[in-house]
Amino acid sequence: MPATATITNISCYQFAELSELKDLRARLLDRCKGLGLKGTILLSTEGINLFVAGVRENVDALVDDLRAIPGLAALKPKYSESAEQPFRRMLVRIKKEIIAFGVAGIEPAKYTSPRLEPKILKQWLDEGRPVILYDTRNDYEVKLGTFKDAVVAGVDSFREFPEAVRRLPQEMKKAEIVSFCTGGIRCEKAAPFMEREGFQHVWQLEGGILKYFEECGSAHYEGECFVFDQRVGVDPGLHETASSQCFACQTPLTAEEQADPRYVEHVSCPYCFKTTEEQQRENLAQRHAALREAVTPLPGSLPYDQTRPLNVPEACDQGTILDCLCHVMPHIPREQWQAVCDEGRIVTDDREIIPAHHIVRAGERYLHLKPAQQEPDVNADIRVLFEDEAVIVLNKPAPLPVHVGGRFNRNTLQFILNTVWHPLKPRSVHRLDANTTGVTVLCKTRHFASFVQPQFERGEVEKIYLARVKGHPPQDEFVCDVPVSGEAGKLGGRTVDAEGGLDARTEFRVLRRDADDTALLEARPLTGRTNQIRIHLWHLGFPIVGDAAYLAGGEVGETQTLALGAPPLCLHALQIAFTHPLTKERVTFAAEPPEWAK
Repeated sequence: MPATATITNISCYQFAELSELKDLRARLLDRCKGLGLKGTILLSTEGINLFVAGVRENVDALVDDLRAIPGLAALKPKYSESAEQPFRRMLVRIKKEIIAFGVAGIEPAKYTSPRLEPKILKQWLDEGRPVILYDTRNDYEVKLGTFKDAVVAGVDSFREFPEAVRRLPQEMKKAEIVSFCTGGIRCEKAAPFMEREGFQHVWQLEGGILKYFEECGSAHYEGECFVFDQRVGVDPGLHETASSQCFACQTPLTAEEQADPRYVEHVSCPYCFKTTEEQQRENLAQRHAALREAVTPLPGSLPYDQTRPLNVPEACDQGTILDCLCHVMPHIPREQWQAVCDEGRIVTDDREIIPAHHIVRAGERYLHLKPAQQEPDVNADIRVLFEDEAVIVLNKPAPLPVHVGGRFNRNTLQFILNTVWHPLKPRSVHRLDANTTGVTVLCKTRHFASFVQPQFERGEVEKIYLARVKGHPPQDEFVCDVPVSGEAGKLGGRTVDAEGGLDARTEFRVLRRDADDTALLEARPLTGRTNQIRIHLWHLGFPIVGDAAYLAGGEVGETQTLALGAPPLCLHALQIAFTHPLTKERVTFAAEPPEWAK
């Protein structure tokens, strides 16, 4: 087809009782492709609705074919011309309705409201006859233009139309009403429905706005008419206008709106454009909805079979598997590991059972089978404070372990985040205890983590915590720098190790001393040892309120992760500042203090 050829566009519909739709669909699709036509034909047992474009003689051939189908002899297409083909492909689809309405008993093939010819409507309007023009189209269609002083249905889809009619004032039920739409098909159902709702004088504009344009031009009409193809809009002369349509939200756009700086082709327009702050709020709302779905129910609350790997360290080379288990997880009694081995729950990757006396070699891998596991409940009210391409900043609730350990495998922050951010696996770049609340930072990739994590190791990250302690420290500001053990001890925790421990330093400031013999402190850890703030305050004789592990009098408790509903550990990560891996600028994030700190 030459580039200068004129394309003929037709739109038409006919309500009729059609049958054998699958065969009809196949015949029409083959015929249209053979004629080089493009567009959409909708078939239903209630009739046909089509928008098709191509060379005029081929379009006419299709119309002749359609009129030969029983029930479609009266088909009356509306014609317009365009310089280019407005459709990308040819589709023939079978639908329940050719115009989706969803109201039983409205059957245009059997009954429609009286039709009003466009020239008669123009005559009425010229004479000033008291008639109400009712626009039944969707709001985005009306936006490009409508009849002067028309009443607009105010709907986003035709299925909302019944409720729109029921909201009309009662006095309209006795008025003369002319319903109209683009080509007339919607009014075939809208007008009879209005009659059924008690409106006494309802006409439908024959052929809709397009036929009115064809016969009457622009008289009494303001703007253009939205059409359902790539032309978007036609003027009263049925010529394509400069209007476009937003790729993102499908809103029709005038030439003026396309000149708006918020219009970016294929991205946004003045109606869907969002500022960075608005987009972030929307993204956070979507994340929170996904998080709620991921923890309802809690992933570890349903029984499941767990398989945990065991890698033999160098220190266990040539020892027994029982000795290895006791070395790797010393907080579990030897008798308990013996029972695990006796039950055949230590196996190879091939599920070969390994007895307790089996000799292991460094680097070997075994599996610990834990059938029908059901984990303790946790607080999964995770709140996203910030997210971009590189980092995720959360306000972590408690109790909630960050990583797999002990009784927790699925009821962990990491498992939940992996579910929500799949296929990404966010990487935690610093530690927060299961019982500690507050701000925590994760990176979306190993690359970004490799930039942020060393900042913690080099002491470049500023961290501020709130802690409520038992007792009143005598000084308003003080420092603790006792070393913290590098190896896990009872319950997997750490303790003070003045001889061979790791350097640790925490600065404290008293914010308030309360009458109940507790004090609210600000803690700034300058190093990042496990349990550092808790251990330093415990060592100084001011253990944190609610700490079940580091007790008053230097005692160590029997609980590491608190039960849901237990009195909270009063330690909160309030604020963190670090250099962002993308912008290379210093960023600061804060988590709202919990009730015990307010």
